[in-house]
Amino acid sequence: MYFRRIKDLREDKDLLQKDIAKLLNTTQQHYSRIEKGLTEITADRIVKLAIFYNVSADYILELSNKKERKDI
Repeated sequence: MYFRRIKDLREDKDLLQKDIAKLLNTTQQHYSRIEKGLTEITADRIVKLAIFYNVSADYILELSNKKERKDI
């Protein structure tokens, strides 16, 4: 599920939940619920995370195992 991927991406960068919550303009508590799969993430936030981590949205959504983002 996507929530495992976003947690792994955050941990790979040694970031805290509050850091990503700030990026997404939400609270740490809300972001924690997203990472646990208790709250759905919106498409615009998936895009923000993909850009921030320089990965494809497909990677975050587990539609692909390739991290590389292909810019148009």
